[in-house]
Formats: sequence, C-alpha cells, structure tokens
Amino acid sequence: MWTLNPFKKHDVSEFPGVLVPLDQAPHGNSATSRRNGASGTTTPRGEKSETDEKSARKDSDSPSGAPSLATGGVGLTLERLRAEIDADMAAGDTQTAYDRKAKVINRAIADMGMGRYQWELFFLCGCGWMADNLWLQGIALTLTSLSKEFGVDENQIRYTTLALFLGLCIGASFWGTASDVIGRRLAFNFTLFLAGAFGLAASGGPNWIGTAALYACIGLGVGGNLPVDGALFLEFIPCASGALLTLLSAWWPIGQLISSLLAWAFIPNFECAADAISCTKSDNMGWRYLILSLGAITFAMFCCRFFLFHLYESPKFLLSRGRQSEAVATIHGIAYHNKTTTWITEDILNQIGGDPDITNDAKLSTQEIIKRSLSKFSTQRIGPLFKNKQLAITTCLLWFQWATIGMGYPLFNAFLPQYLANSGSDQPTEPSIVYRNYAITSVIGVPGSFIAYFLVDIPWLGRRRTMAIASAITGVFIFLFTISGKSNFQLAFSCLEAFFQNIMYGVLYAYTPEVFPAPNRGTGSGIASFMNRIAGLCAPIVAVNAASGDPKAPIYASGGLILAACLSMLFLPIETQGKQTL
Repeated sequence: MWTLNPFKKHDVSEFPGVLVPLDQAPHGNSATSRRNGASGTTTPRGEKSETDEKSARKDSDSPSGAPSLATGGVGLTLERLRAEIDADMAAGDTQTAYDRKAKVINRAIADMGMGRYQWELFFLCGCGWMADNLWLQGIALTLTSLSKEFGVDENQIRYTTLALFLGLCIGASFWGTASDVIGRRLAFNFTLFLAGAFGLAASGGPNWIGTAALYACIGLGVGGNLPVDGALFLEFIPCASGALLTLLSAWWPIGQLISSLLAWAFIPNFECAADAISCTKSDNMGWRYLILSLGAITFAMFCCRFFLFHLYESPKFLLSRGRQSEAVATIHGIAYHNKTTTWITEDILNQIGGDPDITNDAKLSTQEIIKRSLSKFSTQRIGPLFKNKQLAITTCLLWFQWATIGMGYPLFNAFLPQYLANSGSDQPTEPSIVYRNYAITSVIGVPGSFIAYFLVDIPWLGRRRTMAIASAITGVFIFLFTISGKSNFQLAFSCLEAFFQNIMYGVLYAYTPEVFPAPNRGTGSGIASFMNRIAGLCAPIVAVNAASGDPKAPIYASGGLILAACLSMLFLPIETQGKQTL
C-alpha cells in the first residue's frame, strides 16, 4: 500500500488507462471545462464532455483546421506544442533542456486542470501554514503566564520568543535547501512531525530555560513549513489556478484564531491571580493546557499527511535530478488519482527538450547527489537567483522585504497580548478581556487572505500593487494603535491592522515561490524565510531594550519597518500575474 510506503518510486505501468495520444487529448481551457460545476470532479477517463465535443467541432470549422488553444480544444500536434514552447522560451532568458521540459510539464498539468489530488494537497499544505502561526501566536500568548510561574520580569520574558525564532531560522534554512537536494516529500512529512512531538513535550517545561529550549525545537520543524509547502503546492497546480497559492495563506490567520480561542478558554481560567504572592505549577496550568492542545493538533496534522495521503514527488524536482521517467509517472499518477487523462510521455519530453543524458544526475545515487549539491551550494543554488539583472533585483528586494516584515511583524503581533494588557490606561485590563480582544482581532484578520485571493487577479493591481497597498495601510494602522490607551480604541485598530496585514502576507507568500525557478525555488524561498526568521530573532532584543525607554517604541519600530517594506515593493521588476512558473 502507498500509505505504508510514502517514499515509493513510481512507474507509468502502475497507472493504466490514463495515457491518451497527444492529438486526441483535450487541451487548453477544455481541460478545466471537464469539471462538473463547482464540485471539483472530473469527467471519467475515456469520456468526453459536451464542452469538449463543442470545442472540437468549433476547431474543425476553423479555416486552418487546427484547434484554437486560446479557447481550448482537442488535437494538439507535436509540432504545435514545440512551436508553443519555442515561443515561451523566446520570451525568457534561459534556453536549457530543463526549462523546455518544465514548460511541457506545465502544459500537461494545465490540460488536466485542478482535481481531487490538488484539492487534497491544498488542505494538507494549508495545515503547514496554519501550524506556523499556530505556534508563533500560541507561544506569544504564554509569555505572561511564564513570567508569573518562573519569576521572570515582564519585559525580559520577551526573550522567550528569541528561542522560537532561533529554531525557525535553522528550520527555514535547512528544510528549504533540503527540499531542493533530497526532494519535497521528506521535508513535507517531517516538518510537522518535529513540531508536534516537541510541542507535546513543551507542555511539561520544568523551568524557563527548559521551556525556551523546547520552543526552539518546535521552531526547527515549523520553520520549514512555509518554504517547502508553498513551493510544493505551486509545482502541482495549473498556471490558471496560481492564485490558489494566495488563498493558501488563508490558513495562516486560522492558526492564530485557533491559538487565541484556546488561550481564551484556558489561560484566564487556569492562571495564577494577578495579586498572588507565589505562582506554582498547579495553580498555573492554563499555558500548559494551551501548548499541549497545540502539540496534539500539530501531531494530528502530521498523521493526516503521513498516513492518509500519498504525496507524489514534485515532477519538476525529479526532472531537475535527471529522473525523467519518474516525473512522467508522477503526472500519470495524478491523472489516475483525479480520474482523468494525460498525454505526456518520455518520448514527447525528449523530442521537445532533448536527450536526458545531458544531465548526469540520473547516473548518481541519492547520497552522491546530496554530496555534490552541498559541495557546490554557492554556485548551484544561490548563483542562479542572480543570473540576470531583473531576477537579481527581485531576489534582493524580496529578501529585504522578508527581513523588514520579519522584524516588524513580531515587534507588534508577538507582544500584542502584553500591549493590550498594559495599554497605558490607569488600570490594567482584565485577563479575560485581553484574550477576548485578541480572539476578536484574530477573527477579523481571517478574511484578509480571502480578499487577497481575489485582488491579485485584478489586471491593474496584480501581486506587486496589492501587497504594496496592503503594507502601506498596515503600517499606518500600527502607528494609529498608539494614539489612545483605551481598550476599545486599540481593539479597533488592532483588528484593522490584522485584516490588511493578512492581505500583505498572503500575496507575499504567493509571490515569492512564483518568481523563483523550480530547481532553486526551495533555496530562494528558504533564504527568504530565513531572512524573515533571523530578523524576527532580533525582534525580542529590540523590544526589550526599546521598551525600557518608551513602552511604545517597539510599536513605532514595527510600523516603520512595514512601511520600508512597502516602499521596496514599488520597485519590484517582475509581475507574476498570469505567468507560468518554471
């Protein structure tokens, strides 16, 4: 069974009935028209939908007798496919065999359209994104309780998040690159396993140092989710459905919502009283119940990935490793899972892209591939991200944006419960009100990612303008948060900030893997995530030292950093809206 061997290599012989001749396969929009309404189901193999038949009749009536690819049809020839690939290649800067074959794979996936496999993957990748913010916000919500139980100053306790970000930094850099070297599947399955296992252990933290160390171990797993899951999902979906990567980010605020609701339920009811002389473990179990719950949720998501879903290795990763036959088998497997058909074969790839012997990876063992890739990391991984001026500028600006937002986001959000509890008003806010307000903020933030999904496909907005506008508004609302210390006033602006912040993050998470070529996508996204984490690592240091002079200083710094990111977004030279990814 596949579920008992999740790393099985596949052959096309395992998927009978999915291959159809190129000149008889549905192409273009007709592939997506085979869906039955909005249900996401496909027309069974061997059957043609009424729309396909109409498209075929329309093509036969055309003056040239060739199918109209703009409107979909049946009957693409090898010559026309080659001409289409040549036209796409002429518009780009690279002419390698990999690039040509990657475009053939793009076309094959586009002709199949979205199906059951992609929607299942959307859910499971969403779990990874949800886990990221589940822990980032969940740990932030335990700071006050940790301060009481372990006798650490309320300002110094902010260093707890430094431990988490240390783990996130290591996890992002390791798993992002590992996904390019050893494949997406291993990273996809083990990131949540590490996070879940150490999350369960962290609920029994014996002291502040021990708890912080376990939080760092959680970060080792969680840090790899965003670069790996985003790159993986992008490589399995048709170009026309690329905006789903933006919608994938909707899972991120859901993680914050779950953490805030659980914290609201546990911490106010199982926390030491504010005026208690001593705070023991038995009187302060709320944060432990919260962490235990988050660990159980994360481990359950790992079990769903590992035991209930068989992930095929990315066809573009296999192609970049010279494992062309497996790449073709993967697409056949997806078609089989979706109960549809495909036309792609090794012969077609060879005729379009050339002999696979031009790469030596096919003759190397997995161990040899890892050694060679790691020994030439600087030239084979980072170098291609600067292969031309346009991509080099984009890479630098993106890494700058991830760094500034990486520090700006936790400076405000990671300590928001503390800001809400000690807002400068005469009386500290009751814990139940603090966690209630935080939960409300989380609820309001969720629709932001859904709004981003629709905004990125508006022609005059696209990816760049959408995230630049959202970043500008986010920065402004962070500054407005400091105008008054009244609880309701701060609640209103924290809600508005959360809404536009999720639009900003949603588009940025989608744009980043889209703009990098697949052989180096994990590395480019991983370094971006690493920049985000390393800057976040500095956030507690800034917060502790700046707050000692002015409690509002970290908030001002957060707003300024977000606005700096906004300014750099205006200079991004590449717009990925409507473009295929390599």
